[in-house]
Amino acid sequence: MATFVTHHDVVLEQLEETARRLELIERKIDCYRERNQRTMNERTLGKGLAVSELGLGCMGMSAFYGTADEDEAIATIHRALELGCSFLDTAEMYGPFTNEELVGKAIAGNRDKWTIATKMGIRFAPTDDNPTNRVLDGSRENVRNSIEGSLKRLGTDRVDLYYLHRVDPGTPIEETVGAMGELVTEGKVRHLGLSEAKPATIRRAHATHPITALQTEYSLWTRDPEAEILPTVRELGIGFVPYAPLGRGFLSGRFTNPDELDKDDFRRHGPRFKGDALEHNLGLAAKVREIAEEKGITPGQLALAWVLAQGDDLVPIPGTKRRAYLEENLGAADVELSAGDLARIDAELPEAAGDRYDATGMATVNN
Repeated sequence: MATFVTHHDVVLEQLEETARRLELIERKIDCYRERNQRTMNERTLGKGLAVSELGLGCMGMSAFYGTADEDEAIATIHRALELGCSFLDTAEMYGPFTNEELVGKAIAGNRDKWTIATKMGIRFAPTDDNPTNRVLDGSRENVRNSIEGSLKRLGTDRVDLYYLHRVDPGTPIEETVGAMGELVTEGKVRHLGLSEAKPATIRRAHATHPITALQTEYSLWTRDPEAEILPTVRELGIGFVPYAPLGRGFLSGRFTNPDELDKDDFRRHGPRFKGDALEHNLGLAAKVREIAEEKGITPGQLALAWVLAQGDDLVPIPGTKRRAYLEENLGAADVELSAGDLARIDAELPEAAGDRYDATGMATVNN
């Protein structure tokens, strides 16, 4: 009996020692998590949508930028939240539809920790000649159909920021925004946004229902919004969400030639990545790299820090599908550019050569 008791005591001591070790391991894990978490500052879009100062564009996780890895994409979204980035941007046409489904999987169980933006207005209309045909559709019917699909795919009962992806010239903006406003009244949407709209359209839309944010391409090499778009939204109290703030990866040095990209990457056909335009723009990217190296940061961090420095009403949404690039991008929030840095960039950075999109794509912007 004594032997049994002794053996029992030994087992208890071993279990207690194991428990102590597990507790120590858990403490080390907690310390590691604390070191690898950050509190990102917030910025306010429009009259009251508070979001992390940098968002995450999710498009490339599912479409347009070559091969996709769903597991890595979801891990990237989860890592974003750990680092304080809680503003996700998607759209029904990314995939189509698959990007919203991916985001839905990633936010499951933590919906209230995220600010979710999605978009409608580009409807797929396959034909025999063109199975990927798309049309602009801002009709009331499409607004209604689109939100129901997005809510289902995202696995949520509301969208925080609902954009009109592109303005439909065939539908009065008052009809489109009026229908979107009804969704706010019903609680399916919290705030409304526009994308790539011209000043007159922004004013008409805002008069129909308050617009919280305008999303338009803006970066070191796409500064067109500075002339009329930014003054308009600032006058109206509308936030500005720059997409492609890294020049689709070109300014950050992700690639120097479209031949380096996957065969199905749409950047291979971008006007800025061809011929003489490419040669000119390589010089622009080299200047970004030169200034960044002098400051001890990456070219991508310089590009993002520049956008952040243009005003507290701007919330850029750099896109990535990998955790390593996400962590690099979010580091831009800690970069401070002096007045001298900003003046140097203005003086030394050449303008970009080539349009942002091909002729078909350019026809859908500034409407």
